[in-house]
Formats: sequence, structure tokens, C-alpha cells
Amino acid sequence: MQNAAAAMAAAAARPAAMAAAAGSSDYYARLLQLCQTAANPSAGQAIHAHAIKAGLLVSTYLCNNILSYYAGAGMRGGSFGDARRLFEEIPAARRNVFTWNTLLSMYAKSGRLADARAVFAEMPERDAVSWTIMVVGLNRTGRFWEAVKTFLDMVGEGLTPTQFTLTNVLSSCAATEASGIGRKVHSFVVKLGLSSYVPVANSVLNMYGKFGDAETAKAVFDRMPVRSLSSWNSMVSLYARQGRMDLAVSMFENMEERSIVSWNAVIAGYNQNGLDGTALKFFNRMLSDSSMEPDIFTATSVLSSCANLRMLKMGKQMHSYILRVGMPYSGQSQMTNALISMYAKSGSVETARKIMDQAVISDLNVISFTALLEGYVKLGDMKQAREIFDVMKNRDVIAWTAMIVGYQQNGQNDEAMELFRSMIKSGPDPNNYTLAAILSACASLACLDYGKQIHCKAIRSLQEQSVSVSNAIITMYARSGNVTLARRVFDRICWRKETVTWTSMIVSLAQHGLGEEAVGLFEEMVRVGVKPDRITYIGVFSACTHAGFVDKGKAYYEQMRIEHGITPEMSHYACMVDLLARAGLLTEAQEFIQQMHVAPDAIVWGSLLSACRVQKNADLAELAAEKLLSIDPDNGGAYSALANVYSACGRWNDAARIWKLRKDKAVKKETGFSWTHLHNKVHVFGADDVQHPQRDAIYKKAAEMCEEIKKAGFVPDLNSVLHDVDDELKEELLSRHSEKLAIAFGLISTPEKTTLRIMKNLRVCNDCHMAIKFISKVVEREIIVRDATRFHHFRDGFCSCKDYW
Repeated sequence: MQNAAAAMAAAAARPAAMAAAAGSSDYYARLLQLCQTAANPSAGQAIHAHAIKAGLLVSTYLCNNILSYYAGAGMRGGSFGDARRLFEEIPAARRNVFTWNTLLSMYAKSGRLADARAVFAEMPERDAVSWTIMVVGLNRTGRFWEAVKTFLDMVGEGLTPTQFTLTNVLSSCAATEASGIGRKVHSFVVKLGLSSYVPVANSVLNMYGKFGDAETAKAVFDRMPVRSLSSWNSMVSLYARQGRMDLAVSMFENMEERSIVSWNAVIAGYNQNGLDGTALKFFNRMLSDSSMEPDIFTATSVLSSCANLRMLKMGKQMHSYILRVGMPYSGQSQMTNALISMYAKSGSVETARKIMDQAVISDLNVISFTALLEGYVKLGDMKQAREIFDVMKNRDVIAWTAMIVGYQQNGQNDEAMELFRSMIKSGPDPNNYTLAAILSACASLACLDYGKQIHCKAIRSLQEQSVSVSNAIITMYARSGNVTLARRVFDRICWRKETVTWTSMIVSLAQHGLGEEAVGLFEEMVRVGVKPDRITYIGVFSACTHAGFVDKGKAYYEQMRIEHGITPEMSHYACMVDLLARAGLLTEAQEFIQQMHVAPDAIVWGSLLSACRVQKNADLAELAAEKLLSIDPDNGGAYSALANVYSACGRWNDAARIWKLRKDKAVKKETGFSWTHLHNKVHVFGADDVQHPQRDAIYKKAAEMCEEIKKAGFVPDLNSVLHDVDDELKEELLSRHSEKLAIAFGLISTPEKTTLRIMKNLRVCNDCHMAIKFISKVVEREIIVRDATRFHHFRDGFCSCKDYW
């Protein structure tokens, strides 16, 4: 650079002597080349001025050199205007192909393709270089189809592509997966004898790799007389992307030389194919067996594996390494997203949120947002989850589904349904996971009409055939009170029914009091060779419990253990205790608890305690309550159940003592409420509800209803009131139970003969059960009540449970 500056200074001081000594434009051309090397724009302009004074611009050779200098200066941040002005000053007669190609290359290499196309169109003559410049420019700016078309036009003009043309058009074919054209370009390579030219051969290899054609790629690889490191890496990457990790590793082990790209290909391959543990082992091998330092791509794959395995400690170590070596991840969206996903999936949601807050939102992808969203969902923090969801751009079906599932799993079913409606209006098409989740929300709210609409959507989108969707449809109909439609869906499933499908139907039949049908379906399931699982047996035990099939229940318990090798879990023990106790076999139920191989939990003692109310066994109820409260001191249900037993036995003082004890210990009693879904809205009622806008009309109808059923012979069960008050007040309290208010609302809000569907969070009391039987006969309607344990179908004065619940 110093020599060039000295020569230019001397030339400026002695223009006449310099011109005389040079005698031609060659000297100026050499100086311009020195200026380009030294990146000295002012010196180049000085040489241009001296050439003008010396009258040497008549030389096309010198003009081309000056133009080339200005073009290069423009691409290094200078002005394209100088090059364009000089080009315009060169007489058309002295412009040759090189002149035009210089200007064309300047525009194409700088990405100014509109200007490049204009120059290309004006060119009086084009050679192979002209066409190659356009192909290269289009390929580098991502206009792959245009690059391919330009190449085809070039060949159509009869021009022979160069090695550089071929490598770029092969790259464009790979990017667009234009396999037909790519194979034709490959034939050009063979015809021109360039198969042994390593850059071209690598481009062919890379193209077939992008096509996923491993066999042809391997054939090209095997025929290469000389292979570069890039050749080996292409094959390792191809096999890894296809999940053929045995071949990828075999190729890797045969490499004489490896780069970080080689290691990254295998690590990423394991990670992308779900073999995250192996990916981390291979990463550790890289650290111990090679001198390679992890780069951004290594770190991204390792963080992804740590995220999938919930390995927070190793993920933190990788993050520390990134910070320690100064690996840039600000502005590196891939790295930032990997860090957010790792922390969010590993349970460190707040750290993930901090990284997201420090990042540029445009750098974040839907995967990292979704990981953070799911992290908040797992914590039950739906407010934060919704904030993340609302700032997401280009939300995909996974993000929508994660949010809907989060609402549904956290009991916010109304929000889940509202978001699903928004998804239908403005989001992507729901997938089978979305439909299964929203069907579960419909089931929880007993939204039968909306559930039917979603069922229709599942049929139209062919997603009804998904196991998860079909099971959700069965459950939706069953929990919405229509077990007939649930069975119809089950029977229509023509593909092989899986265990979970059979189980869904068995549980549904059991919940609706159809014990014989549930048991019969279970027998059919075993007969056709479908193996029941632990949940299937819970459904069967439940069916036997509600139908009073004690002997069958005992037989199925032994079958579960001996024939199917399922070790009883606490839920099975609880079912068996409930089966025995409800049948009045309290002593046998107590003996069963004593013989259990594990200590009974609160559910087991709770089952025994509930049965004691039916059997009016206060002594055993006291024992069960004592055991239950020793496990769960804040269990308000235990106090309520024991008080119920005392009330049923007429021991009002003891019942009052239990209520006072609960109050003194500040144990909250679960509030009973009922709800019904009418006119696309869920209406909720509590006992003695005063919140509903139609309160006066509801209370008036409830009072009329009570008078009508009394005339039909109904006698209130005053023992259902757990307080020692006078009979008149007891009767008034009973008339305002939440399920009665919900029924009254249904009667004034729906046409005659319409089926009413009422949901209740607690078990229906004796008085309400008897009253609803009378109501169903008086108003001539079917009333379906879903309480905490089962369904009751009331019709013509009878209940499907046969008063055994």
C-alpha cells in the first residue's frame, strides 16, 4: 500500500514526465490495480484525472480498467454514480462485452437486480460471463427460480456454462427442490467432463442431499476421484437429516479429517431425531476427543437436547460457556430461541422470560414463544401465558393449541372455548390435538350443542379418525348426558379400536348407571383380544359399584392381578372399598383396607366414609374420618361427610360439634353449585343464589315446582338438612338447593318437552334426588343431572341409578 501511494504521489508531481515514460495506458492500468488493492478511492480518482489530461481515454482497455475500479469502489461503500457516469461517457463504439459485464457485475453483486436486469436487457452482445453474472446474482439474492430460468435461457442461446455457472444453478435447484431440472443440470456436468471438479461435484452432492436422494448422492460421492472435507460433510449431514444415524456415524468414523461442521451434523442429527441423550454423549465425545470448540450451531443443538430432556443443569453450563467465550447470541435468533426454549421447558420460566425481554422480538420464533407459553401453562399462570400468546406474531396451530389446552387443563373452559372461536375466525385450522382439547372443555361444561358442531368439523376435516379426537367425542357426548350418541360414535369406529377407546366407552356407560352394558362391553373387549389397562379396570370397578355387582367386581379384581399382571394402585383399592362398602359389607371393606400392601390414602378412607352415611354406621365413620384427617387435615369434605352421618343418625349435637370443629380449625367447606348451558352461555347457581339476573322469576318457578310435586305425593327429606332448625326452615333451605334453582331456570328458559341437563360439583342429596324424580313426572321432561360421581337420568318419576348412588 505504501509503494502504491509513493508511485501515485510521484505521478501527480511529474505528469508530463510520467506520460512520456509510460508511452501507453498500461502504466495507468497497473496503478489502478494497485489502488483497488490499497482501497484508496481518492488516488484512483487522481489517476483518472491524469489519464484524461494525457488523452488516453481513447483506449478501451484503460476505460475498462477505470470502470472496473469505480465498480469495485462502489461495492466497497463508495458511489455507484462514478461508475455509471464513466460508462455513459465511453462512446458506444468503444464499449465491448467486458465493459458491459463490468457494469452488470457491479449491480448484480451488490444486489441491485433491477439495475442489473436493465443493463442485461440493453447489452448488444452477451457472452457466457454475462449470463453467469445474472445466474450468480439471482442465486445469491434468493431468487432461485429466476436463476434456474436464466440458466435455461443461457443454454437455449447455445452458450456453454462455466464451472461457476453450474455451481450456482445447482445451488438454486437445491433450494427450490427442482429435482427434474437439477438432474438435467447434472447431465450437463457429466457431458462437460466436470464431474471430477471438486466444487462442481460437491454442488451436485449437496443438491441431491437437499432432494433427500441419498442413493444418488452416495453414487456421486463414490465416483468422485477426489473428495474434499465438504464432500464428506454433505453425506454425513444427508444421512443425519434422514434419521439414518447408523450410516451418518459410519461415514463420520471413516473421515480422515473432520471439522466442526462434521461434529455438528451428527449432534444435530441425534437431536432432530429424538435421540437427545445420544446427542449429548456425542457432544461430550467432541469435547474430550477433539480440539474443536463449539460454535453457535453446536450450542443450539445441545440446548435443544437439554430442553427436551429437561436438563437444566447442563443447559446452564452451555449458557455459561456461551457467555464465557463471548459467543454472540444477541441478534442470533437461533441461539436466543434455543436458550428460551431450554429454560422454559426445564422449568426456569422466569429466566426464559428475562432472555425474551432482552431480545429483539423480531428475532424470536414461534417455537421459543410456545415453549415459554407452555412453561407458564405448567405453572398454572394463565395470565402470563396469555400475555406471551398475545405478543406472538405468526402464531401457528401449536401455539393456539398450547393456549387452548392450558385453559382447559387449568379449568378455564369458558376461556378455552372463546379462544377456539377466535382461532376458527382468524387463526390456522385446528389439528387433532386442538379438537381433542376443546371437546374436553365442552365435556366439562356439558356444552352438547357446541360439542356437536365441533364433531361435525372433525368429520369434515377427516380428523374424527384420530384416536384422540374419537375418544374425546365419545367422552364429550357421555359427559354432556347423551350416552346414546357416545355409543353410536363408538360403534361407528370401523378402524381398530385401541384400549383407550374401549375404556372411554366403558367408563361412560358406568357413569350413566348402565352397569350391565359396561360389564358386557368389557367382556367383549377381552374376547376380541384388546388388553385392558389399569384405567379400564377403574371403569369396570365403577360399573360394578353403581350396579351392585359385588361378586363380579371381586372376580375382575383377581383377573386384573393374575391374568393381566396389573399391580393394584390406590385408585383400584379405593374402587374396591367403595364397591364393598356401598353394598353394606362394611366389615369386609375394613378388612380389605387392612390387607392392602400400601398405606391407604385419603381417597380410600373417603370412600369408606361416604358409604357409612348410606349405611348409617357412625362408629366406622368416626374411624374413617379420623384416618382421613390425619392424612389431610384441611379436607373439608371429611367434616361434611361425618356430619352427614351424624345427621342421618339423628345425632344433631354431634353434627353441630363437627361443624363447630371445622369452623374453629378454619377448614373451608367446598361450596356446592350447579350449572347449565343454555343459549351459548353457562349459567351457574349456588344454594340460595341471589346473583342471577332472572332471580325473581327463578325463585317463583322453584316455589311453584315445590308445591306441584307436593301435590303429587312428594315429602321433603328433612334429614338432608345438616342443621338443627325447625322443619319449616329446613324445607325452605331444601327448596333453594342449587340443582333445584338450575332446573327452575331451565323450565322457564326452554320449550316444553326439552331435555334439561344440569351439572353439579358435589353429590346430589337425598331430598333433591327424590324431588327431581317427581319433577320429571310432573313437567313431563327428561332431566339429566351429572353430579360428582355419576349421571342421573330422571324420566317419568324414575332415575337410572335405581336409587343406588
